[in-house]
Amino acid sequence: MRLEGRIKKLLAINLTTGIETRGSVQSYDSEFVNQTAPPSVSEIDAFYRQAGVDLAVQACRKALKEWGGEYSDITHTIAVTCTNQGNPGYDLLVHKKLGLEPTVDRMLLHGVGCAGGLAIMRAAAQIASGAASRHRPARILAFACELCTPIVRSALAEAESCPDPRNVSIGAALFSDAAAAFVLCNEYGLGKKTKPLFELIEWGNATIPETIQYMGFFSHIYGAYLKSPIGT
Repeated sequence: MRLEGRIKKLLAINLTTGIETRGSVQSYDSEFVNQTAPPSVSEIDAFYRQAGVDLAVQACRKALKEWGGEYSDITHTIAVTCTNQGNPGYDLLVHKKLGLEPTVDRMLLHGVGCAGGLAIMRAAAQIASGAASRHRPARILAFACELCTPIVRSALAEAESCPDPRNVSIGAALFSDAAAAFVLCNEYGLGKKTKPLFELIEWGNATIPETIQYMGFFSHIYGAYLKSPIGT
């Protein structure tokens, strides 16, 4: 299957997903997406640390406003991403833009992939429970941010060079850019100004055996790409 056939396969998948719109932090007409060669991992990292951080900050401010407490009352943050790597992590850049206290306990989860939104809920619940056992408040700002459109160009390059059409990445046909955030408190962290919208009752985690080969997200010279067979 030549490049044209692989692209048609990706488009066929895209048209049958039911996805009507895909959010993007940049125009699909931008040079970043349409340049002759895919952007390097350094270019993608620099772009994420500006656009991704700004997007995460917007989500955090919305969550903090909905929560109703003071920024200075946040005790912990948990962040997740699989579309950026580096130290310090992007969570520290979000901290600085939000003006959070330097004593806030930070945690960055990486490589959790599509389960990241659930992983930060589980981690937040465990931290909140641990703090409660010590009779201490926990007010945890949790946020996730993934930018998939910056790697569309490298995904197309990967499709072009892939010898087996069954192994072409489907990421370019499915995923977009987004960020989300919430504040989770334990019983000691609730205040008069805050009214819970939901209660996290239970949580858990499990790995399905013999599934490691079906999906992965790997780094290479052109950033990162989702490795997931599209089938025949």
